[in-house]
Amino acid sequence: MKTIHLKVKRQDRPDGEAYWEEFKIPARPNMNVISALMEIQKNPVNSEGQKTRSVVWEYNCLEEVCGACSMVINGRVRQACSALIDKLKQPITLEPMSTFPVVKDLAVNRSRMFEGLKTIKGWVPLDGTYSLGPGPRISQDDQQFAYQFATCMTCGCCLEACPNVNDRSPYLGPQAMAQIHYFNSHPTGAMIKRERMDVVIGEEGIVNCGNSQNCVQVCPKEIPLTQALAELNKDANRHALKRWLSQ
Repeated sequence: MKTIHLKVKRQDRPDGEAYWEEFKIPARPNMNVISALMEIQKNPVNSEGQKTRSVVWEYNCLEEVCGACSMVINGRVRQACSALIDKLKQPITLEPMSTFPVVKDLAVNRSRMFEGLKTIKGWVPLDGTYSLGPGPRISQDDQQFAYQFATCMTCGCCLEACPNVNDRSPYLGPQAMAQIHYFNSHPTGAMIKRERMDVVIGEEGIVNCGNSQNCVQVCPKEIPLTQALAELNKDANRHALKRWLSQ
């Protein structure tokens, strides 16, 4: 019987030491990494025949929509649900994303991304609890362009790949910067554009982007992140100049 060889980087608790554990499970046609982890969950026995606890990871939709199953597979960050076993070189190594604190095994705490959305005010402001009527019209071309950014899953892949997102840098990362570009391009969202641009030209903003373009290479939704960052950089220069002239 054909088997699948997995090497999983494990961690029992947030402050625990990481270690590797290997598993060999029976192969089935059309398996992805999630289904392989489910096989371990059904029978948590490692490759040495020792009983162990099942591997902890996150997943929800299984359709590359929720972004929860992000992990590093064979050295590349991606979604486990769309990583097909037959297309992966064995042994298949599974690691948690290193940019985020590990909760347990492959599960990480991605709260820094959601805190980043709070920082940039990633929402469309509304004044009042009553109907305000229809908002400003935007062209179909603008809608189509903006939709690309609306598909962001907050999965964390772009932050994991970005060399400028780390514990030594306050940079919010490409996801937050792209969402600033997205909300500022919306006629209603632009009501607080100035507040968002203050973040962009601050220490958490685009000055810390090294233009490595790793983010756009790993984005599972193929969001044009580098295009957004380039246009946001132009807006940042204009905003900084206006602030300087108004002093």
